[in-house]
Amino acid sequence: MEVRTNWLLVSSADNFETSRARGFDVAGMKGRHRKKAERVRPGDRVVYYMVGIKCVGGISEATGTYYGSAEHIWTSSKEGEEYPFRFPVKPLYIRDKDYYVPMIDLVPLLEYPKRWPAEHWTLAFQGNVHVLSDTDYQVIEDAVRGEGK
Repeated sequence: MEVRTNWLLVSSADNFETSRARGFDVAGMKGRHRKKAERVRPGDRVVYYMVGIKCVGGISEATGTYYGSAEHIWTSSKEGEEYPFRFPVKPLYIRDKDYYVPMIDLVPLLEYPKRWPAEHWTLAFQGNVHVLSDTDYQVIEDAVRGEGK
């Protein structure tokens, strides 16, 4: 049985909307995450977490392996930083803007953020890429698939 990896990609709400406008056809990782990008396989899940608003906007599925590209798609808060490591995806569960899932509602149910003090849960989601356990992924998927579009 093939093992699936559950990726949590951290970016801005603007970048999430850029991906929505493209039809969630591709996901990207920043330049320092090449080793992680190399691990992406078809069937992996991609959870989109938006910093600033601290919400999950949706989930897609990787449909291929990574490739490099210099085409500018997403914007980083750091000048000149790009997302050169990309992989094709297809949308699975995407929320409308008014129905994003607040991460604060999920944190008490997740194992991953328990490594940090509860009042500093946002530290768990700093950085561009995180791997989620199957259990944590299922909590997030259930919430994203819940009421609201």
